[in-house]
Amino acid sequence: MASLSFYDRPSGTRCTLDASKQYDSASAVKAVILGALLHQKGGTLTAKEDALARKMITESDNDSTTTLWKELSDLEDPKKPNPVRIQEFLDKAGMGNTVLDKEGSWGLTQVTAGDLAKLLRIFSGSDDSVLGGKARTYALDLMHHVRSTQSWGATAGAPLDSLIHVKNGWLQRSRNPDVDAFDRGDWKVNSLAALTGKAYNSGLVVLTENNRVPEGRPAEEGWNYGIDTIEAVSRAIYRDVYPGAEPNDPGRPAPPAAGQPAAG
Repeated sequence: MASLSFYDRPSGTRCTLDASKQYDSASAVKAVILGALLHQKGGTLTAKEDALARKMITESDNDSTTTLWKELSDLEDPKKPNPVRIQEFLDKAGMGNTVLDKEGSWGLTQVTAGDLAKLLRIFSGSDDSVLGGKARTYALDLMHHVRSTQSWGATAGAPLDSLIHVKNGWLQRSRNPDVDAFDRGDWKVNSLAALTGKAYNSGLVVLTENNRVPEGRPAEEGWNYGIDTIEAVSRAIYRDVYPGAEPNDPGRPAPPAAGQPAAG
């Protein structure tokens, strides 16, 4: 299953597919947390917050994400941090289809392609009503410096002379009996990317789930299927919107290492 939302400001091009369908966010929610942090702090972070935000986005570090999630939460019940300040940001940004996980499992936040495209529009726009210019520049800079091994997905086929800003997420559902049989062991793979620089100003979000691992096959086959799906969409869109542009090829990322959490 896949959903997408694309916009290109200079040409006025927009396209969507099932953009209101909700998906487990995995690490795609880290871009939302970044937006909420910058909104809460008026675009000025402490040295500690800056270090946490950088690790969260550029390395997709989960511990940093959990720390910031709690900072933006009501901790009346420490076991169930209520992300009230992230919700304030979602309300301000008009991201009404995003549902935060109230049990503290930020990767199970429900996101939509349409809402994440709104987030990219905020980051790459000129409207100060949600985030000021300093905050927007900071967010795009972190997404521009994501590790090369995590720059796949909605960057594939993007014009080589554009500035690329990306955040991806992936999560493999467990094979435990309490997981719906249809979803058991399948991968959720998500990607969002904004293009800026020169005359570029666009955003693409592709969310996927039920990327299946065939019986008896390595888990990475589901991971690869999700990435291939996203990159096929990405290349097709950029080829049509920017004909003749030399395309970016992010290369095939290595799958999560054996023994490491199959989530990011």
